[in-house]
Order: sequence, then structure tokens, then C-alpha cells
Amino acid sequence: MQVKVKTPAKINLTLEVLGKRKDGFHDIQSIMQMINLYDFLTIDVEPSQKFEINLSGDNPNIPYNEKNIVHKAIVSFVEKTNLTPHKFNVYIQKNIPTEAGLAGGSSDAVGTFLGINYLFNNPLSEKNLHELCANLGSDLNVILMGGCVLAKGRGESVERLPFVEYPVSLIKPNNLGISAKEGYQKYAQLENKPKNDNTHKMIELLKKGEDVRPLLYNDLETAVYSDYEQLQKIKSANPESIMSGSGSTYFILSDKINPVDDYWFKEGLKTIATGCEIV
Repeated sequence: MQVKVKTPAKINLTLEVLGKRKDGFHDIQSIMQMINLYDFLTIDVEPSQKFEINLSGDNPNIPYNEKNIVHKAIVSFVEKTNLTPHKFNVYIQKNIPTEAGLAGGSSDAVGTFLGINYLFNNPLSEKNLHELCANLGSDLNVILMGGCVLAKGRGESVERLPFVEYPVSLIKPNNLGISAKEGYQKYAQLENKPKNDNTHKMIELLKKGEDVRPLLYNDLETAVYSDYEQLQKIKSANPESIMSGSGSTYFILSDKINPVDDYWFKEGLKTIATGCEIV
């Protein structure tokens, strides 16, 4: 049995950090939006005498073992459904940069859930899939819902928002990745934490179909920006750009972006109303 799945990147139109929780995570409210930059998964499953997971792909910089979130997704799916032993082969074609604030790994995990569920004739309901996603990562439910989403809690509580199509361009320093852990740690160290209500204001604009660009905002950018000259170069060349997630990718809602040095960039993308899809 084989299935192919395309898994989209996301950008944060807003990201407000509300405070630290007892479990060590932070409460947030964020408007996240899927874009048409995709990884592609090829999932082969066959009966076997024992469970076996083999991951491979075209990016030598990510682990193809139990540390990979795709591996963790397969394990959690098997445990949830009590599947008989099978061999899982997954090839990951990476187009979404890693440690970039674009949820590439999270999206691959959601695509894995959807692909395997499809191959086994959908034993898990959408509610079951949301439960798996919430247990595996903070923003997986956002990807599972797709389109434009309001995320609360640590990101697992989701609500669909009106979708508005915008052009999107991305730019990222080639050799700089910023983990979510680093971003939130540096935010916690800020003496004067920013406060605004851009998320609620943007929701009203989305409902009216009005331009959201003036309200693009990210608390984590405030936390890491001064530490990285690479980010400052992006902002100097593209003053209207905003960091996505914990970085290090910046985006603008435009067809074009001003390149910087030899940074990776991608123009001519757009926001989409969907999430992961079988292809």
C-alpha cells in the first residue's frame, strides 16, 4: 500500500505570548496561516512479522530515526489503533526549511497521520486525529485544521478563521536556525514584555475581508532580534517583514522580497485555505 501526501508550511500572522504555564509551556494566542510551500511524503506500508519503521529523505541534515517526529507519529498512531505488525517506509522530500518557524516537522507529522489513516481505511475520526496531534506537538492541530487558524493554549486549542488570499514571500539566513525553546527562553528573560491586542483586532479585519498587513506582529521577534545581525539585515532590507514563529524565517505579504547576501528566499507563494492533502 502506498500514498503520497503534501504537507504545507505555516506562517504566524500574529504571535502573542500570554505567560508561562505550570507545565513549562507558554500560553499563546496566534493567527497561523498555511501557505503553498510543501514537503512531500511517500508512505509505503506492508504486512510484516514485526513492526518496522524506515525513514529516508533528501535532506542530510535531519535525523531519519526515532528522533524524527514522523517516526514518533507512526508509533503513536500504531499505539492508538492497535494495528497488527506492519513495515512502514517513509520518504521525506524536504522543501520547507528546518528550525525556521514554518512548522515543517509538525506538518510532516500531520501528513503521516493522515496518510496512514487513509491507507488503513480511516480507523481514526477527525476527533481522534486531533487528540493524537495535541499529544505529539503544540502546533499540529493547526496544521490538521488547515487554512487560517486561531491557536490558543500552547497552540493545541484551535478555531477556524475566515480565509483571505494574500501573496507571500519568505527569506531566511542560510545557516541560522532558531529553536522554539530558544525563542521562548529569550522571551522569558525580557524585562519589559510587549503587550498589544493585535490578534483580536486582526480577527475583526479577517471577518470584514480588510487588509491585515498593518497588524502583523510577533512577540518572539522582540525577544531574539537584537541577538542576531542576520535578522537585522533582513529587516533593514525589508522593513515591513515579520518573523514567523521563533524564526529565523521572515515573511512579507507580497509577491517580491528584497534579497539579502546569499540568504535563502522564496517569492511568489500564496496563502491557502487547506492543510495536508493526499496527492
